[in-house]
Amino acid sequence: MKRRHAVTALAATAAPSWWPAATAAPAEPGQAVAWPEVGLLDGGRFGPAQVAGRAVVVVFWSTTCPFCRRHNRHVEKLHRAAAGRRLAVLGVARDRDIAVVRHYAGRQGYTFPITTEQAPLAAALSARRIIPLTVTIDRGGRLLQAIPGEMFEEDVLELLQLADKEIRS
Repeated sequence: MKRRHAVTALAATAAPSWWPAATAAPAEPGQAVAWPEVGLLDGGRFGPAQVAGRAVVVVFWSTTCPFCRRHNRHVEKLHRAAAGRRLAVLGVARDRDIAVVRHYAGRQGYTFPITTEQAPLAAALSARRIIPLTVTIDRGGRLLQAIPGEMFEEDVLELLQLADKEIRS
């Protein structure tokens, strides 16, 4: 996959104080992901049952990040294109105030599932502290990659192909 990042230098700054410290090492590319179950803004749950047999795209972002805002427009298009396919999309807002995230997501028109429970997901997926950070997992539950920074629309939409890739042993 071609990865074109509009702006990564600004997103790759030193670790902010809000980012959780991982207690266990996250999965490495090719390793199985130990999925935590997290609560969603809509009151639902997202965990092993929601990802079984599906590829997953997880995006870490913040309501105060202009790069995330542009990036998440593409993520929303991916989520809509994935309807009925074997691909799940999850947004992980780094903000602590659920009301702020809920208001922001509504104003932006996001319909993809969103959680603010970032610590267990960061511990399972990536210790990287860059936002936006797009993490891809194959249908077999193995970590593919953690892509730092903002991505172009065509690159985000290309992730839809994960839904159809054969599961390797």
